[in-house]
Amino acid sequence: MSAVVSATDVRRSRVRLFIVTMLFLVTTVNYADRATLSIAGPALSKELHLDPVAMGWIFSAFGWSYVVAQVPGGWLLDRYGSRLVYAFSIIVWSLFTMMQGWVGFLSAGVAVTVLFALRLLVGVAEAPSFPANARIVAAWFPGNERGTASAFFNSGQYFATVIFAPLMGWIAHDYGWRYVFFVMGGLGILMGLVWIKTVYGPKEHPGVNEAEFDYIKEGGALVDLDAPRDERAADSGPKWEHIRQLLSNRMMLGVYLGQYCINTLTYFFLTWFPVYLVKERGLSILQAGFVATLPALCGFVGGVLGGIISDVILRKTGSLTLARKIPIVGGMLLSMSIIACNYVDGQALVVGFMALAFFGKGIGALGWAVVADTSPEEAGGVSGGLFNAFGNLSSITTPIVIGYIVAATGSFNGALVFVGINALVAAVAYLVVVGKIERVVLEHSS
Repeated sequence: MSAVVSATDVRRSRVRLFIVTMLFLVTTVNYADRATLSIAGPALSKELHLDPVAMGWIFSAFGWSYVVAQVPGGWLLDRYGSRLVYAFSIIVWSLFTMMQGWVGFLSAGVAVTVLFALRLLVGVAEAPSFPANARIVAAWFPGNERGTASAFFNSGQYFATVIFAPLMGWIAHDYGWRYVFFVMGGLGILMGLVWIKTVYGPKEHPGVNEAEFDYIKEGGALVDLDAPRDERAADSGPKWEHIRQLLSNRMMLGVYLGQYCINTLTYFFLTWFPVYLVKERGLSILQAGFVATLPALCGFVGGVLGGIISDVILRKTGSLTLARKIPIVGGMLLSMSIIACNYVDGQALVVGFMALAFFGKGIGALGWAVVADTSPEEAGGVSGGLFNAFGNLSSITTPIVIGYIVAATGSFNGALVFVGINALVAAVAYLVVVGKIERVVLEHSS
């Protein structure tokens, strides 16, 4: 009997799986809220008489503030911890999402200004989300599970489209575009309340047993990352010197460049893809919502598969560099298939090539695993913030550049080439610039 009891006692709890599931669900809602404007866009632009250039600028509003707020958001995470900052972030961005539904009751000129301002505010509120995801994965997962965990939460961006694009398309079609914002904002507020009730750090979570805690700690998890401040060093917290060192590190600069290019694919999908289906391929807004699910589903499958492949390579070779680079480079090269859409006419072939491109993008979307692998412990939030700031510069440039390309040419052909070239540059960045992937050790002034 004692042998049975002891075996039970050492059986590890699996709280970390619940934690990464919560990250996945919050990320799904996060990306659904970002995509609300793309689903509502065709009807909204028609009602407010907006041309492609104006829509490009409105699509980009989120990105301007999101990028600027990344480092301050990361600082807040390092200063106050992930749990409370993230909960506040979720609830606030959801309120601003809900408020976008009211712009339709304003005159056209005022509505555009208010909509741009609300998208800016959503960007500020969402800024801590992905650095927080990376910090939480670093705190909860040993190194040999970090790739899969990061890929799983990151795949929420595709799952958001699988679940919510048809829902939002149906809402926009049957009830009007305003209700897309009302429903998604309300769902986000609910998610924020669930988060604050269920998510804690490894040291504080009531469900973690000693066996799981020891397993993740011995495997390299940074279990003290969100410990109460009196348990951390008195001088803990990010400093400007940390930012300077990260910006002068060649490996990190290569990772930043790669993420910028990878996110170009993401923001094409989140902003112009439904418009492309409606304007270039002749689908209705309801059809576009459903058609968008196949590439998104392939991106989701690719995202999870990329993490699994990466962790398998790590266990087989012991090389973190090979484990992260092989899926990223291979996935980005596969993503270049998006250009093939310019050379086919059938809707099935277009959707097929889009699906292949986003499958490749999913496999290669391991940037957040690299952040968890490389960020210095004393500046994990700031490191994630810098990474996300560089990566999301493409949330500004992609909608605007594509808007000008479409306005100038009357076609999306050049836009798809632009997206495909970014995939190629991402592969080159990891092959040529990044070098060996390892945790950054900061120098401390004496």
